[in-house]
Amino acid sequence: MLSRVANSVYWMSRMVERAENVARFIDVNYNLTLGDSSPFVNQWEPLVFTTGDYDLFKKNYDTASRENVLKFLAFDRDNPNSIMSCVMLARENARTIRETITSPMWEHVNRFYLMLRNAVNDSSILYDPVSFCAEVRNASHTLVGTTYTTMSHGEAWHFLRMGRLLERADKISRIADVQYYLLLPKAEDVGTSLDVVRWSALLRSNSALEMYRRVYGAIEPNNVAQFLILDRHFPRSIRFCLIGAQHSLMEITGSRPGTFRLRSEQLIGRLSSEFDYMSIEEIIDQGMHEFIDDFQTRVNNVGNAIHEDFFTVPMRVE
Repeated sequence: MLSRVANSVYWMSRMVERAENVARFIDVNYNLTLGDSSPFVNQWEPLVFTTGDYDLFKKNYDTASRENVLKFLAFDRDNPNSIMSCVMLARENARTIRETITSPMWEHVNRFYLMLRNAVNDSSILYDPVSFCAEVRNASHTLVGTTYTTMSHGEAWHFLRMGRLLERADKISRIADVQYYLLLPKAEDVGTSLDVVRWSALLRSNSALEMYRRVYGAIEPNNVAQFLILDRHFPRSIRFCLIGAQHSLMEITGSRPGTFRLRSEQLIGRLSSEFDYMSIEEIIDQGMHEFIDDFQTRVNNVGNAIHEDFFTVPMRVE
């Protein structure tokens, strides 16, 4: 496969996954802030921290009001991580690989983009984004399902899957970091209904509340962290994403389990192995923020290594 094609399919899926996760952040935060008496009514600024674009936001907006944050995260084309920017980039990548993806995939990417282009002119979304966020999630899920059922599960499909899962792992860690670090409850709130609302919101943002309830029942912070970070069966846990991304990478390279030829294989194999033998108690002892900070650095290193191993054309020395 050409490096250009691999690069485009990888980033197309990453951008769609990123757009979906931004919509998830908005939706959950909006529901937390409903009602004038809500203690979260002004909690819109942490959302910008979640995406890692706080400096850009402060440069272009005076206050972190609901309208400003929603505009920045949903439609601002100057924000490379807004939903609109992500889908535009995904569509541009899809356009360059029309011969690789299927016609239904191309049609869904276009519908996704057209839906957003129409939504830009709907000012009501800045006051009630629930339906809009649901449309974004559904558009992303439809594209993932269409990809799974219409595209051969060969090399290109594994690049798509690897990009989507690495992006998802990164975003899960970011929102968990916000919950633990920026929205950390006061000591007197721990174990109260307010605390349960916070943890439930974290689970809902990852569509994890129902599955968590079936496994653990009551909301307990350590169990929530265990489920979102270390569960190997839930598709929106970090460990599940690492296992899937490593599997796709090995399918692409043909390496056997426990071996590596490329730097990206070494990095993701080492990271995934550590998750296999890690306990939630060790993570909490280390410090949740410190653990997530280290994880984000390492998953970024995996992404950089994938770029160097597959997307960069070596310079020829004459």
